[in-house]
Amino acid sequence: MTRPYGVKGRKRKHAEPKYDAEEEDQQAQQPNRTVVENDEPTPTRKRTVAENEEATPTPTPASTEDNELSGIPIAPSENNTTKPNVIFILEKASLEVAKVGKTYQLLNSDDHANFLRKNNKNPGDYRPDITHQSLLSILDSPLNKSGRLRTVYIKTEKGVLIEVKPFVRIPRTFKRFAGVMLELLQKLSISAVGKREKLLRTVKNPVTQYLPVNSRKIGLSYSSEKLVDMNDYVSTVPNNMDLVFVVGAMAHGKIETDYTEDYVAISEYPLSAAYCIAMITVAVQKKWKIL
Repeated sequence: MTRPYGVKGRKRKHAEPKYDAEEEDQQAQQPNRTVVENDEPTPTRKRTVAENEEATPTPTPASTEDNELSGIPIAPSENNTTKPNVIFILEKASLEVAKVGKTYQLLNSDDHANFLRKNNKNPGDYRPDITHQSLLSILDSPLNKSGRLRTVYIKTEKGVLIEVKPFVRIPRTFKRFAGVMLELLQKLSISAVGKREKLLRTVKNPVTQYLPVNSRKIGLSYSSEKLVDMNDYVSTVPNNMDLVFVVGAMAHGKIETDYTEDYVAISEYPLSAAYCIAMITVAVQKKWKIL
């Protein structure tokens, strides 16, 4: 019995100094401690405070990407007004804002399917991603980068008309795009980062008041009985005439407008709005020799 008692005593002797060392370390780290133990010189405490200040990260201003909803960047391109230009009109775009829970959100079929069903609405009709893909297809094209895109108009299913400048940088991800559209529909305009220029804004109807007089207004739909080759079709348009293309930005259905002069189909098969726009831009680029 003497040996275990002696071993236990030795462990207790080692444990007491270890506990005191930890307590001293904790007390030395207290910022408001004024008592100096073991007669340590004052400079040691000053160095400790300096180290703590260096270890504390200084706040940095938020990046442009984080503040994207308060303004979006401008792409380095300008309109070429001395030559014929192209205007795109995206009809029946699904851009609707509703209060889901405690916040307002841009409705879409993926995130708000249950909410839409509870309100007797078809989730398949709420596809703002079609508008997002269409805008990327237009703004990323060489047609736009050459300065031959005048503007893009979006007309929502509710009748709201939106003007999109050709030199705007639309967010690449749908989540950020939805945030931009939400702010636009609430504040009615979005300015460039650090500038007052409005890159996206709601304008008054009808859209015809913004269209040039000398222009060919062309509606596109799979349901049209006039099937044309896009390259051959645009080659018949006079070189001094602007082109206005009206494309549906909805999941299904057809566009019905009273301002289009022609109504054509460019494929025997139903196409997405983004791919239809890609075929248009390629044909116009070929006509105007834009590489």
